[in-house]
Amino acid sequence: MPDAILGISAYYHDSAAVLLLDGEIVAAAQEERFTRKKHDEGFPHHAARYVLDEAGLSLADLSAVAFYDKPYLKFERLLETYNGFAPRGLTSFLSSIPVWIKEKLFMRKMLNEELDRLGRGRPKILFPEHHLSHAASAFYPSPFEEAAILTVDGVGEWATTTICKGSGKDISVLRELHFPHSLGLLYSAFTAFCGFRVNSGEYKLMGLAPYGNPGAARVEQWKQAMYDELMDVREDGSLLLNMDYFNYATGLTMCNNARWEALFGIPARQPESDITQPYMDLALAIQQVTEEIVFSLAETARELTGCENLVMAGGVALNCVANGKLLRRGTFRDIWIQPAAGDAGGALGAALAARHIWQGKARSPEPDDAMQGAYLGPEFHEADINRVIRKHNAPNEQFDDFSALTEKVAGLLAEGNAVGWFQGRMEYGPRALGNRSILGDPRHPEMQKKLNLKIKYREGFRPFAPSVMEEEAAAWFELDRPSPYMLIVAPVAEDRCNPLPDGYDAMTMYDRLYVQRSTIPAVTHVDYSARIQTVSKRTNPRYWQLIDAFNRAQGCGLVVNTSFNVRGEPIVCTPEDAYACFMRTEMDYLVLGDFLFAKADQPDWKEEGDWRDQFELD
Repeated sequence: MPDAILGISAYYHDSAAVLLLDGEIVAAAQEERFTRKKHDEGFPHHAARYVLDEAGLSLADLSAVAFYDKPYLKFERLLETYNGFAPRGLTSFLSSIPVWIKEKLFMRKMLNEELDRLGRGRPKILFPEHHLSHAASAFYPSPFEEAAILTVDGVGEWATTTICKGSGKDISVLRELHFPHSLGLLYSAFTAFCGFRVNSGEYKLMGLAPYGNPGAARVEQWKQAMYDELMDVREDGSLLLNMDYFNYATGLTMCNNARWEALFGIPARQPESDITQPYMDLALAIQQVTEEIVFSLAETARELTGCENLVMAGGVALNCVANGKLLRRGTFRDIWIQPAAGDAGGALGAALAARHIWQGKARSPEPDDAMQGAYLGPEFHEADINRVIRKHNAPNEQFDDFSALTEKVAGLLAEGNAVGWFQGRMEYGPRALGNRSILGDPRHPEMQKKLNLKIKYREGFRPFAPSVMEEEAAAWFELDRPSPYMLIVAPVAEDRCNPLPDGYDAMTMYDRLYVQRSTIPAVTHVDYSARIQTVSKRTNPRYWQLIDAFNRAQGCGLVVNTSFNVRGEPIVCTPEDAYACFMRTEMDYLVLGDFLFAKADQPDWKEEGDWRDQFELD
């Protein structure tokens, strides 16, 4: 019988399930994709059922179930924190502790009850620590035999940052930073103060930062205020936060707004209100501080481990601007980042820790990595697409020759159309990587505005990523290695860039945004950077073939790639999800497998109520 391990993350945000079979990642998926509730925190019943079915296994076939953290340690941290800050935190205490006493203290019993719904069998349940799960998710799938491991997030049980060393099948924890001192929670506090949602809007803050004016005196003044008042940052990258400014340890909000308003001289921004220049400058200041701390942590990791390569996980590892700058600093020869770096990836790390640490099984690194391009979710077939066609009486064109389809779609993109692209297995992690994507022509001057405002229904300032053929990346970007998971930001090649017009610095945010600063304006951010996905013919031949067709016809080896969803909606999972999203938006064409749908040919879309009410704004 093969060795099968089910990894689970749940009960905080982004719950997920992963199935390992003899050490190979057979399937992985987030629960939100099935329930259509973004960042779903509940037990991942649908995801777990999917990964078991994909492996052809039942619960009774499992060697173990690995849960991504240690509940008793987390409860200990809560009790000690409330005791340490008493009498502050009574409201939070009364909100959280009864849930723990009633349910979470009995996590093993609760997990067994949830697993019973998946079928018969009582496999052993393991509880690796949260940051060990992150570290395992980063190191074990990486292509390195040995590497420094850096994990940075909000908080697990006690740890908020760890530096480890991975060698062969072993992981050694070398340094830990403990709650409440947390770079991830610091960044989340600024996310909240700037009017975005915690655990969801951090990437918006990162995208807003380039609109800040690096020459403005207040940027440096605010950075100094952060270092003087909010935190004490040590040479090794560790930090102590001044908890007089923060509420998250015992309260229901992130920061003490009155103190922050006095420190920075601006009020907390109200969600969905206009974004003015001071918030752009504040976003730039905290982004720069975050980068400086990450660089120090990386240098410490290099000194402690002596390793030439670095792997990363935890929510802060999704800060692809910091990642790109860290790579260019040359502290490490190479860097590999877990594509599901957040809590969803904890399910994978827990399963891998069970195999290599609990079972002691050897590890053989793959030349690229073991993530299979992150294409680890459900796949759908012609029969599934035909059911959608019949249900909605949807006119379409089916292509027997995939090359003909790619040439057709390449032409549609060149005409300025937005095309939904649904192929193969769904991606694992927060990024759409060419199987559940909406595509456009990066050269089109209006494409960024069209995708944000008419299709995604989201804030207009948010940038889009290019998917570029691996072979063409160096011709368009200052990047000398693959970036398959869209986790590295790099500059657009200088010869593709245009000079800025006179008076640029005095322009409003959106006037600056729509300046044509390069020959690929739809994917060039205001600081001449791009969040790059390199596409390999090995890992995604269909997507590569489409971009190749666009390149041969247009001399442009890249396309705009954004996730196939609208604001507040999880990325689409099924053909039905994709068709509904296509019809609800101003998308022009949809490709499901070998089928092409033109919006102009479709019957009127009717559904009860306003579909926007289904999705809470992120």
